[in-house]
Amino acid sequence: MSRLAFFILIITSVLLLLEPANAQADKSQEGFERYIQSFKEEAIVKGYDASFLDRVFTDATFRQRVVTADKNQPERKLTLDTYLATRVPDWKVQQAVDLLHKHKDVLDKVEKKFGVQARFIVALWGNESNFGKIMGKYPVISSLTTMAYEGRRESMFKKQLYAALDILQQGHINQEQFLGSWAGAMGQSQFMPTSFLHYAYDFDGDDKKDIWNNPADVFASIANFLKTEGWSDSATWGRQVTLNPGFDLSLTGLDKSKMRTLQQWQALGVRKYDGSALPAVNVKASLIMPDGEKGRIYLVYNNFHTLMGWNRSSYFGVSVGYLSDRIKKGS
Repeated sequence: MSRLAFFILIITSVLLLLEPANAQADKSQEGFERYIQSFKEEAIVKGYDASFLDRVFTDATFRQRVVTADKNQPERKLTLDTYLATRVPDWKVQQAVDLLHKHKDVLDKVEKKFGVQARFIVALWGNESNFGKIMGKYPVISSLTTMAYEGRRESMFKKQLYAALDILQQGHINQEQFLGSWAGAMGQSQFMPTSFLHYAYDFDGDDKKDIWNNPADVFASIANFLKTEGWSDSATWGRQVTLNPGFDLSLTGLDKSKMRTLQQWQALGVRKYDGSALPAVNVKASLIMPDGEKGRIYLVYNNFHTLMGWNRSSYFGVSVGYLSDRIKKGS
């Protein structure tokens, strides 16, 4: 290769590397408005009414803070112990217990209908939105449109944007109250729009699935998700355990092919956290070590796998289970 050809190749490579960064940086309200116009034309072809789209996007604005939040998500290394201390402090446990009693009547009805224990509903509610106190204040349409326009995950966020249009079109919430997190997660259950369409539930029969303001709909929507994804009220989520020296660590993980009965785990050297024998019941479980062999170790059941469908973080799943256990104890 000649020196000139080599030089041209280097320059071209640098420009190709810079192009995506420049494209990401070159975002503006004007470009955003052109993107909305293009999206509206596509939506009309899909059958959405033009006047409806005009109303929905009237006040839509490019939210640079949304892009910044997406690009600067925290990378601080947590341990499960520090995560649980943050997620399940004593004050949150006490609030959860108090709210379980406050909403007992409706929670009992939801539990009976869906077969999901009330303590797990309240634990998820507390983990997702601090019992409805932290739902996000970003306009959902602007957030989702911004994320689609930003471009890195356009297809995913366009799908969410269409689902958001359906939510508005069906009249579940008015646009002024249609608020959520910077990424578009909504309401007290923090559903993304597609999850809302699949799992949100109108429990009080008013023809609205109101996960923003109606506790009955919030509880039923959480329970509907869990039941649809395989929850069983005849079981719990898991237990903390210890391992005998020399345990085969290759047996750990959430791959369902590695699930074994409690008695099989007992024979392999797994014990309750206090060192006593595991229960003699025919229940299958996975063995997980979120922080490795030196951290907390758990046997987790099918219900924990269902929680993984809600949030793929094992830290999150353990925090929900841990809060539910403390709610059960009442402290």
